[in-house]
Amino acid sequence: MDLKWIQTFVHAAAHENFRRTSEELFISQPTVTIQIKQLEQYLGSPLFKRVGRRVELTEEGRRFLPHAKHLLSVHEEGLQELHRFKQGYTRRLNLAVSPLVAAYLIPHVLNRYVHANPDVEVQVQVLESKQIADAVLQDQVDLGLSRMWASDARLTCDILGEDEVVLVAPHDGHDAETASPLQLGDLLANHMLLTYNHPEYWEPLVQELQTRYRYIRTMLVTQVHVTKRFIEEGLGISFLPEITIRRERTEGRLLQVDCSELMLPTARTYAVMKHNVTEGQRFLEFFRGFM
Repeated sequence: MDLKWIQTFVHAAAHENFRRTSEELFISQPTVTIQIKQLEQYLGSPLFKRVGRRVELTEEGRRFLPHAKHLLSVHEEGLQELHRFKQGYTRRLNLAVSPLVAAYLIPHVLNRYVHANPDVEVQVQVLESKQIADAVLQDQVDLGLSRMWASDARLTCDILGEDEVVLVAPHDGHDAETASPLQLGDLLANHMLLTYNHPEYWEPLVQELQTRYRYIRTMLVTQVHVTKRFIEEGLGISFLPEITIRRERTEGRLLQVDCSELMLPTARTYAVMKHNVTEGQRFLEFFRGFM
């Protein structure tokens, strides 16, 4: 049996049209017909029936289709495994990380890790924190690095580190030593509050601010990097993890404002994992050395 027959059959089953199948596979329509006939002869069963200008799967074709897809999947997995072996990989680490972790926490650590572990193939999926627990539960990844606590009893969820949350405003152009200190109330009176760019701390923070300052105008902006850009343009202010504004603060593009009026929260990073996942645990131990 030729694997090309299987590939042609799966595509033809999806389109129910031999012409479209030929276009997708870059072969002639007669070649599609010949390969389907060869597969039918090999199996001893008709796989398609003609209905006008279309073709439809027979009952035999419907029963064989999932097995054909499985054959192609196993073939692809085998090729990938050989490719990994040729590259020197003997192990694999699949990570799911939040956008904030991907941008600010993991690059340096991951660079050190891949140099220390050249036999490990690393795959990184960037997911929203609320999606990471499901990815771990469904065995799509070995370890999740999230900014949101995972409460599912089937998972372990440990705090990896905490970041200070700070008030961030557009830079006013004044020198930090001679400028008058900015007040939160004045900032809220003149700027929108850009909210919910972090999955954990905003709900209680907004409630406290609305209790103290009733004239607050808010704008929901779900990503930290977008929030920072909006602040730079003078669109608003926000409360962000200090780690996310270091470069912009140093370059004078954003202003970190003292906020003694509030007891500001901390932003945490969590390790989310199933019990006893070896590759995930190894990377986690390595990662802890940098936190």
